Amino acid sequence: MTTDLTQFLLGAGFNLLVTLLIVRGVYYPVTQDKNFVFTFIGFNMIIYFVLGFLTSVEVGVGVGFGLFAIFSLLRYRTDEIPIREMTYLFILIALGVMNSLMHSGSLLQIGIANAVILVILFVLEKGWGFQFESNKRVAYDKIELIGPARSEELLADLRERTGIAVKRVEIGRIDLLHDMADLKIFYDETPRLSASRKLTTTRVLRDQHQLP
Repeated sequence: MTTDLTQFLLGAGFNLLVTLLIVRGVYYPVTQDKNFVFTFIGFNMIIYFVLGFLTSVEVGVGVGFGLFAIFSLLRYRTDEIPIREMTYLFILIALGVMNSLMHSGSLLQIGIANAVILVILFVLEKGWGFQFESNKRVAYDKIELIGPARSEELLADLRERTGIAVKRVEIGRIDLLHDMADLKIFYDETPRLSASRKLTTTRVLRDQHQLP
């Protein structure tokens, strides 16, 4: 086995290892969503192999980055990719480009860059040093509580029925015919009043259920 082939395969293994650490160790535990796992790993590996072959036959690196730009502009004819998943996709594509240059660049620098990217993503997903606020849209049936004078009662009722430490509420559409209101509730991601309570046990509905 030639030295170039050995370096190429070792680079592929290193690239796959880092990709799996990011996808399986950082992204998947937070989202528990497998829909993008195939896309992330597939894009990363194909970019690595294509650019590895291009550099092995001494094609200019500019051609490889041109191919990378084409891939980055691709749009699926399905649902729009959320900005968070698009960021992961861009990072993993760029990772494949960077790691494909291992045999011609500094192994130490590329290794440090991979480690830094992995650590930064891990820290951001854990939210260390940050306090994030989330929101959900709910369909609410006690419209007598949505007036300004009863805002505290509204918050208390939402906290009790959802098990979420609701901080504030924005009132959207009000349907007097069906006694329903469209609310957007805001809360911190970590504090929970009761992890066992679910929105489906009440008439407060989750994101996908909208007012008629």
